Amino acid sequence: MISVLIPAYNEVDGIFDTVKAVLGVPEVKQVVVVDDGSQDETAVQARLAGAQVISLSQNSGKGKAMNLGVSHLTQPIIALLDGDLGSSAGQLELLARPVLDGDADLTIATFPPVKKAGGFGFVKRLAREGIRIHTGLHLDAPISGQRVMRREVLEVVTPFASGYGVEVGMTIAAARHGFRVQEVPTTMSHRVTGRDWSGFRHRAKQFWHVLLVLCRSARKEVR
Repeated sequence: MISVLIPAYNEVDGIFDTVKAVLGVPEVKQVVVVDDGSQDETAVQARLAGAQVISLSQNSGKGKAMNLGVSHLTQPIIALLDGDLGSSAGQLELLARPVLDGDADLTIATFPPVKKAGGFGFVKRLAREGIRIHTGLHLDAPISGQRVMRREVLEVVTPFASGYGVEVGMTIAAARHGFRVQEVPTTMSHRVTGRDWSGFRHRAKQFWHVLLVLCRSARKEVR
């Protein structure tokens, strides 16, 4: 019933538990991990946990990794998850329920507030406001990578935007095609990017990628 796609880059610490938790969801029939040129044993651990693994020779970015994995998905319901969820990935069952029951076409997981935020929320605010302007949707978790959708939705939101604009691009595309988008509260958890140089650089790249997607969406709207 559900195919799960997990793009992963240097996720050796969490990928085994993530895959195991996902495979524990009764409706999951396939788990595909795209190892995006990891320099650790992400691919090895994913295979040991029971995933089908596609290994890239070099890091290509989240969007490209996901695009390469899409053609391998076999089930009518598609789940997209991050590789660092660990045991909390088992809440896929909760996230998938509205789609399985026919109450939504695309679901997005919201996370509980973190005790110590990694950034200042600039990327999230940009994404939230951009999605609202383009679609009228008001989302609490506009850049959440934990999503479930019907295959019909997948067909209109692919190919995914490159880099970290993936989630914003797919949300806008789905809404513009009239699909029902619903956020689902979860207690999923994953690694939070810190307030060091690496963290700031990561968020700057996120901001730029989201801005590019919003600009492209605006051009399409004008046409």
